[in-house]
Amino acid sequence: MPADPVPRLIGVLHLLPLPGAPTPSPGLLEVEERAVADAQVLWSGGFRAAILENLGDAPFSRGSVGPEVVAAMTRIAGAVRRACPELRLGINVLRNDATSALAVASTVGAAFVRVNVLSGASWTDQGLIQSAARDLLLLRRRLEADGGPFIQIFADICVKHGVSAGAVDPIREARDVAGRGGADCVIVSGSGTGEATDLSGLSDLRAAAGVPVLVGSGVTMASAQQTAALADGAIVGTALHMDGELSLPLCGDRVRAMVRAFEPADSPTR
Repeated sequence: MPADPVPRLIGVLHLLPLPGAPTPSPGLLEVEERAVADAQVLWSGGFRAAILENLGDAPFSRGSVGPEVVAAMTRIAGAVRRACPELRLGINVLRNDATSALAVASTVGAAFVRVNVLSGASWTDQGLIQSAARDLLLLRRRLEADGGPFIQIFADICVKHGVSAGAVDPIREARDVAGRGGADCVIVSGSGTGEATDLSGLSDLRAAAGVPVLVGSGVTMASAQQTAALADGAIVGTALHMDGELSLPLCGDRVRAMVRAFEPADSPTR
């Protein structure tokens, strides 16, 4: 089936620690209420897409997350979908539980998943994380065959908070992630959360990938126009929080300012 256009601007719903996380949780209801409130701030401010991810659960598991994480994220994602039914929602189960993300997305009717290591391998603070492509693509095909929605795969290259195992060649990684890993969209980021992305070479990267390329970190009001000109879109998280602090709620003024900075007045956010 034809893929939907990749959104130009994607916000991030950074979940507070879930029950059972290494850091004490404020409780599932409070986590859910914050996520719903942040989603409403994004929607009212002009964003039309968002990724929900369990950032508060750090330090993350290297492999599959526990069933309590999948259950909690399904509940929260469902609440976000009910509150903002037209918001295009993505799911990222950190650190790299791609199949759980796909299961949550399929259950709640989300549009896409983000996968940090889809192809190849990366040395991270969780150790070596390896390709999730085969299991993810097989599960997507099974779920779709049983009447589930088509879920797009947005995948990182040279993933942040990690170092690619072997030679680092973003062009080759982009080709492999899209051509062999099956990604519908490639994400290129800075070295860590909120860190600026190197925008040089984006034209070559887009040509090599053959699929849309998003800037995945470090977009600010100052860099928004340049990012918009060079990339197919951007994922914006840290810059939208009050005081740029991830533990605080999203700021409506920052959200609206980012939309104005990123999009020309005659080109509404998709």
